[in-house]
Amino acid sequence: MKKLYINTGSFDAVFDNLTDSFEGTLVSTENEYKVNIKSKWAKGTITGVRFDEMIYLNFDLMLQSDLNLSIESNRCAPVFFAYCEKGVLRHSFGAGGEIKNLKKQQSGIVSNTTAINSVLYFESHKQIQFSIIGIPTASKQDGELVAKIRKHFISDSGNYIYTGNRNVMIEEKITELKSIPKRGTVRYLVMKNILNEIMELEIAQHSYNYLSTFKPVVNMAMKQLGEIKKLSHNIPELIQNAGMAGLNYLPRIFKEKHLAVKTYDQKLAS
Repeated sequence: MKKLYINTGSFDAVFDNLTDSFEGTLVSTENEYKVNIKSKWAKGTITGVRFDEMIYLNFDLMLQSDLNLSIESNRCAPVFFAYCEKGVLRHSFGAGGEIKNLKKQQSGIVSNTTAINSVLYFESHKQIQFSIIGIPTASKQDGELVAKIRKHFISDSGNYIYTGNRNVMIEEKITELKSIPKRGTVRYLVMKNILNEIMELEIAQHSYNYLSTFKPVVNMAMKQLGEIKKLSHNIPELIQNAGMAGLNYLPRIFKEKHLAVKTYDQKLAS
């Protein structure tokens, strides 16, 4: 097993550290970085783009030995949004902390305002692909986006972690992100716009209003489906007992059910 330690600092310093740790070669422009890795124990790429309010990283690795990657806590108090595309990404706060798994098509959110390191665990001989969006939250000159991120994803305890299935709309945005032309100013601006849209989707998904609005709709739909299912089991008996009158009565039953759902939806929308 290999153990690596990454010091936090400037984006340049982080990529220099990644290049040395993974024994790769670094290619960089003004805002974009790419580490090409082809060593005895690791192959793949680590890419990153730096923006004013956020960073974007993508890892595509195949390792020949298990790896523990310990990342120093950052005084900028970043919140990290992770999206696993292949393999399993594992995380803990500190070497002895509880390990959380992030599997394919799952997303995770991590923030850490303590002095404890975050540790990532990678398995050997299994390809791992994942993307990370990082938002620093300790700046005094933060905008509206950072304020929302801090409100929803910074915990009083110092550590916050969430894992769950990926939002379909976010998944579409990640796909868009990968289809942008490789170079140029337009690429940079389009990436920034997509990343901002992803963050707004994350905020909406984890806000109280979003969840409380859709919960009653789901509950009502499940109740109606249950009643329709129960009714469908009784249809033969109704027809047999009521004869042709039963056939005339059934459409009215479904019509009343439909109007009940429609009326509820209209009240909810208003």
